[in-house]
Amino acid sequence: MTSQALDDGGSRLERGRRALAEIDGEAGHAVVAALADIAPDFATYLFEFPFGDIYCRPGLDLRAREIATIAALTAMGNAAPQLRVHIEAGLNVGLTREEITEIIMQMAVYAGFPAALNGLFAAKDVFARRFPPAGGSPAPGA
Repeated sequence: MTSQALDDGGSRLERGRRALAEIDGEAGHAVVAALADIAPDFATYLFEFPFGDIYCRPGLDLRAREIATIAALTAMGNAAPQLRVHIEAGLNVGLTREEITEIIMQMAVYAGFPAALNGLFAAKDVFARRFPPAGGSPAPGA
């Protein structure tokens, strides 16, 4: 799906809800639900600005937006929970495990080995949950 396909009118909030469902799926909704008892207005801001305004802009498709997001969160080095959500989102919009791994490894050049290592471990967690070994549940600790 392209960013423009998400922008079929409606309010920022409506566009953001549609975009979040398409891009982040359950992981995104878990973030919003976790804010309900402490900052429900912040959840609205998440719907409206990043998803209703930015992700719905023309110019980049969702795949390219998630490549940029995964790279940025990896480079930050301290955003593992958000990185996990966007690794899931990358998979949702068509990135492969190999592509995500390469994006994160590329960040070693620009953000350093510690940031890339943290990113790779976040990816490992997501991949273990999303793609459990055949015949069983995810590995312990995953």
